[in-house]
Amino acid sequence: MSARLSSVVSNQATPAAANAAAASFAALMAKLDYLSPADIENVRLAYRFADEAHLGQLRNSGEPYITHPIAVAQQCAEWKLDAQALMAALLHDAIEDCGVTKSELIERFSAPVAELVDGLTKLEKLEFNTREENQAESFRKMLLAMARDVRVILVKLADRTHNMRTLSDAPRTKWTRISRETLDIYAPIAHRLGLNTTYRELQDLSFRYLHPWRYAALSKALLRARGRRRDVVKRVQSEVETTFVNAHIPVHIFGREKTLYSIYRKMSEKHLSFAQVTDLYGFRIIVQDLTTCYTAMGILHQLYKPLPGKFKDYIALPKVNGYQSLHTTLVGPFGTNIEFQMRTDAMHVVAESGVAAHWLYKAMDPDSDASQRLGTQWLQSLLEIQQETRDAAEFWDHVKIDLFPEAVYVLTPKSQIMAMPRGATIVDFAYAIHSDVGNRTVAAKVNGEQVPLRSELHNGDVIEIITASVSSPNPGWLGFVRTGKARSKIRQYLKTMALTESQALGEKMLAQALRAEGINRDHLSEDDEVHHDKWEKILRFTGNRSRADLLTDIGLGKRIASMVAKRIVSILAETGEKPDALTMSRERYSAHESVSQGALLLDGSEGATVQFAPCCRPIPGDGIVGYLGRGEGLAVHTDDCAVATRLKHRDSERFIAVDWSDEPVRTFETNLLVTVSNGKGVLARVAAALASAEADITHVEMGPEPAQNATDLRFSIAVRDRVHLAQAMRNVKRTPSVLRVHRAKSAG
Repeated sequence: MSARLSSVVSNQATPAAANAAAASFAALMAKLDYLSPADIENVRLAYRFADEAHLGQLRNSGEPYITHPIAVAQQCAEWKLDAQALMAALLHDAIEDCGVTKSELIERFSAPVAELVDGLTKLEKLEFNTREENQAESFRKMLLAMARDVRVILVKLADRTHNMRTLSDAPRTKWTRISRETLDIYAPIAHRLGLNTTYRELQDLSFRYLHPWRYAALSKALLRARGRRRDVVKRVQSEVETTFVNAHIPVHIFGREKTLYSIYRKMSEKHLSFAQVTDLYGFRIIVQDLTTCYTAMGILHQLYKPLPGKFKDYIALPKVNGYQSLHTTLVGPFGTNIEFQMRTDAMHVVAESGVAAHWLYKAMDPDSDASQRLGTQWLQSLLEIQQETRDAAEFWDHVKIDLFPEAVYVLTPKSQIMAMPRGATIVDFAYAIHSDVGNRTVAAKVNGEQVPLRSELHNGDVIEIITASVSSPNPGWLGFVRTGKARSKIRQYLKTMALTESQALGEKMLAQALRAEGINRDHLSEDDEVHHDKWEKILRFTGNRSRADLLTDIGLGKRIASMVAKRIVSILAETGEKPDALTMSRERYSAHESVSQGALLLDGSEGATVQFAPCCRPIPGDGIVGYLGRGEGLAVHTDDCAVATRLKHRDSERFIAVDWSDEPVRTFETNLLVTVSNGKGVLARVAAALASAEADITHVEMGPEPAQNATDLRFSIAVRDRVHLAQAMRNVKRTPSVLRVHRAKSAG
C-alpha cells in the first residue's frame, strides 16, 4: 500500500461505524454466491484497498464513506454483474476522492478494472445544467456515447440510486439540482436500458425531493385509497386465481400499485384530480410459456370486460429496450379499471433488469440455454457478442446502436461528441459544425486517414475537416447528403451564386445587344441621375423591380437581351439620343470586357449560369452556339449538334452568338468511345495512354453486353481544347489492342 494511503489517519471511524461497515460488507459477500472463489477473493481485495483509501472519510450521515461503495456494489450484485464490475463499484471513487492513480489500479487489479473506474471518474466530472429539455437529451446521449463499456453505465446507475436513497442526509440546497438531474438524465437511461425497477425508484425518489409537499399529499391520498379499495383488490385477486385454477393453468399473480410519480404525471398531463385516476392498481401474471400468455389473456377477457383500445401486444412487437408483455385493461368489480400484464419468467427478468438480464442468466446457470430464450433478437445479439468476442467496446457499440438506432456518434479532433443521423456523410458533419465550414470544405480525414467527402460516418469516428477559402459547395453534394441543414445550405449557396452569375452574364449580354444597336452601355449608368428616369421607363416596360433584377432575368433567359436593347433605343430616341454608327460597325474593347465579332466570349469561369450541353459536350476549338432556356440560363452546344438544330427550328429567337475566349481558364469534359480487343490489362493500358497525354479520366464504363472478342469502352475525359483532345486520341490509337477510337456525341 502506498505511503500516502497509510498516512490518512485523521477522523478515524468509531468502532460502531467500523462494525456497520463490516456488517454491510458481509451482506455484500452473502450475495456473491454466483461468483467463483477466485472472483470472490478479487472482490475482497478491492474492498480492502477501497476501505484503506477512504479511511477517515465520512458521508454526510456520519457513516464511514466506504458504506457508499459497498451499497453500490450490492446493487450491482443484485443484477449479478461480474467480478470486474463489482470491483469497479467498490473502487469507483478512489481516483476522484483519494488521489489513487489509474496506473496504480492497473498494477493492483488489472487494466479492465482500471478502465471501468476511469470511465466512471470521467462521467462523474461532467457538469450539467438540466433546465432545458433538449440539453438533457443531449447529455443523456453524450453519457451513453462516452461509456465504452455497458458496465460503466450500470455501476453509475447503482451509484446514483444509492445517492438518491440517502439524499436526505445531503444539504437541502442540493436536493433540487440532484433530483432534477436524476429525473432528466439517469431515470431515462435506466428506462432505455430496460432497468424498470431502478427507473421507477429513481423517478419516485426524484419526485420526493423535488416536490416534498406534493409527494406527502399524494402518499396520504394513496394510503387512504388503498384502505378503501383493499376489498376490491382482494376480490379481484381471488377471482382471478380461482379462474386459472379451474382452467388448470399454473400462474404466479402479483399485485402492482402505480408509483407516486406516475400518478402525479398523469394528473398533471391530463389535468385530473386524484379521484379521477382510476387505474391505480394492476396485476402481473407470470406464466410458463409464450402461448399461455395469449391463453391467459383470453381467460381474463371472459372474466371481466376489456376496455376498447387498451390492449397492447409487446410480445409480437417488443419495445426497443427488449421489454415484452401483453397489456390489457379490464373493468373489474364496482367499475374499477385494472391493468393486467401477462409474461413468461424470462420476459419478467428482461422487463425488470433489461441489459443486466445478460449477467442474471449467466449467473443462474452458465451452462444452460436459458439465455437463448430471452425473447428478443436484440438481447440475443448482445449475448452472442459478449460470449464470443469478449470485446466490451463492441458489446457497448451494439447497445448504443439499438438505444438510438437513428443516430451515430462521432468526435471532432477536440473530442467534442456530435450526434448525426445514421447514413450521414462527411459533408453533413461539416455543415453540422458551421455553414461556413461546410461551404469551404475541400477534404476530410477520418481517424487520421483521408477519405472521400461522400463517406458515411460510423460510431466513434474522429473527423477532421479540411477547408480552403477559395472553395465553394459542389452541386454534386446534393446527391449524397442526408441532413436537411446541409441540403438547404448547399441549395441556398448555389442559388445565391447562380443569381450573382446570372446577373453578370445578363450584363454582358445586354452590353452586346446594345452595341449591336449602336449604344454604348457606359451612357446608361444606373447611378447617373440623368439616366435615372430612363431606367424607370425601361423597368416599367420589363416589369422588373431593379436593374439587377432585369440583368438576372436576361442571364437566366427570362428576357431576350435584343428586345430589351431595342426598347432602350426607342426610349433614348424620345430624348433625342441616336445610335452611334461607329459603335455598330466595328469591334469595341474596354478595360472590363473583350468582344469578338459581337459574340459573347466564354472561358469556363462563368459558373452555373452557363451550362455546356451534355448532349455534345463542346470544348474550345469547336464551333458553338448559345441557347437561352426560359429561366435555365445559357446552354452552349456545338454548332453541328442535333439537339441545337431542332431547337433552332422551334425557338430561333432564343439563340445568341457565342465564341471561345483565347485563354480558357479550365478544362472541359468530352466523351471518347474506344473499341478494344479483349485481353488482360487492356483497360489499364488505355487509361495509362490517356494519363500520359495529361487527360483526366472523370468516368469510364463498359458496354452492357457480355465481353466478346471486342468491347466498347466509354470514357469521359477532361481536356484543354481540341488540340489536347487530338493528342490524347493519338496516344490511345497507338496502344496495343485498340481497334478504333473516336469522339462520341449523343445522337440527340
